[in-house]
Amino acid sequence: MKAGKSFSRKDRVTEQIRRELAELIRSELKDPRVGMVSLTGVELTPDYAHAKVFFSTLADAEHLPAVQTGLDTASGFLRRELFRRVRIHTTPQLHFVHDRSLERGADLSKLIQEASALSDQTPTDDEGGEGAETTGSAAS
Repeated sequence: MKAGKSFSRKDRVTEQIRRELAELIRSELKDPRVGMVSLTGVELTPDYAHAKVFFSTLADAEHLPAVQTGLDTASGFLRRELFRRVRIHTTPQLHFVHDRSLERGADLSKLIQEASALSDQTPTDDEGGEGAETTGSAAS
């Protein structure tokens, strides 16, 4: 039962770190390279020494390295501010990782829409089959 309680505490701490970092990036971070980012998740090591912070951005692929550099450069500031806001025994080192899942989802949605549009333009088997038989009969 204690393991379940420990697990829920880690989940609460992880979510609090994500919320606090999102607020800090939005309101305190002045680096123009970062722009608009969304924090999609945080993974903490069991000892809370390191945190992978997953982010997504509307920046295109050519600007992504600048966003990554801006976040990496600000990690010390963000960690210091996190120490002031979140009371845990260890404030984790922050490692920012670009989360491509939203982009992949958008790409998949686009492919599905394209496939659906092609499907709507293509005659069904019944329509194509009848037309082929009629043409074949007329040619005989």
